Amino acid sequence: MNPTDSPTSPRVLTAPEVGAFTRLVRESRKWSQEQLAAISGLSVRTVQRVERGESANFDTRRALARAFELQDLDALNKPFSIPSEAELKAAKEAFDRDNVTLALAPISTGRQFAKLVEGCEMDVSEPAFELPREAAEAFAALVDYFRDYRDCSELYSETQKLEVHEDLERHMDELRSLGISLRYAERKLRMKFGPPAPDAKPMEVTALYVVAFQLGKEPDHIATPKATRIGW
Repeated sequence: MNPTDSPTSPRVLTAPEVGAFTRLVRESRKWSQEQLAAISGLSVRTVQRVERGESANFDTRRALARAFELQDLDALNKPFSIPSEAELKAAKEAFDRDNVTLALAPISTGRQFAKLVEGCEMDVSEPAFELPREAAEAFAALVDYFRDYRDCSELYSETQKLEVHEDLERHMDELRSLGISLRYAERKLRMKFGPPAPDAKPMEVTALYVVAFQLGKEPDHIATPKATRIGW
């Protein structure tokens, strides 16, 4: 047996181990340090210190556990068995098997946004972190607006579409004024509808991902489940 595969006695993680664990989980989820800071409620400097292996207090470790959605929020503060290299590799393979990585790009103008909406049949629209109430309402209003437009965009004249571009731009400007920027990704999906049938052919559709991030802290990629809930 490889020594790295041997079980270890339960113990509390050292500061360097917390740092290595934090970096491993963050990178496996395609999060930037800024994104982890936003999700955890910690400062970017605190995340950087943790990943350098410097000491992390009780509350910081709890915040990281919450961000990583650990069932036990005190998992990083109490003794537990350290995973072996084989177990860590298996966990990463399971994550990669269940998730897909998508490249993100900025949404810069209302016209660009409208074209993206016109080219998709469905969307996954959500913030990357918990938005303040005012920003959450503004983001929800934007999603409602572009979904309504998507459902009947073919009925709009070119002149009417110019008004849509302006409306989308106003929604985006409001979010930017609240410190929120938008990134998008597109993904081809093959979907079947109705009861299972041996001769049923899947339909290829385009899903648009619209994600809200803190302004200036946008990552280049996101990891998302291969099986996901879609908004029509």
